[in-house]
Amino acid sequence: MEAERLIALGRHALAESGTAQDIVAEAWQAQALAQAIGSHLALCGPMELRGEARGLSEIGEYPAWGAGGPRAAQLTEVADPCGALTELGELLGEVGIALVGVACATDEEGLYWQCIEAIDAADESSDRVRGMLRRLAVRDGERARPPDPARGRAGPGRGPSW
Repeated sequence: MEAERLIALGRHALAESGTAQDIVAEAWQAQALAQAIGSHLALCGPMELRGEARGLSEIGEYPAWGAGGPRAAQLTEVADPCGALTELGELLGEVGIALVGVACATDEEGLYWQCIEAIDAADESSDRVRGMLRRLAVRDGERARPPDPARGRAGPGRGPSW
């Protein structure tokens, strides 16, 4: 399944979460998806993303999955890296907000610490996603620049020649 479709499913599932445990479970589903997208981009994505994508693929230690496993196992392609990363960043932001709400509302110490661990993973993943989006923006900005006739390559012009 394509990355943006899986992200949309995750956003819907998070919005439909009825309990604190459901929210935590959806947070780990989102983290597993971030890892899967990172793994895919590290292998098949644009060269400038591969190092950061590898880092994204290694974030978070989630609990053992039940019989269903993570939705992320259905990932088959990332057709539009920029679009997928943008959507993933939004999902991770929504996850973070939901987890803060759960952490603030709970009296259970175990659930509180589960939320904190998931918040940390979502925050670190968000940082990686933003870094990859910046790299894509820089790459696309360089491609849009006309070649510098004095140097025969893209880039800012040289200063005045005296």
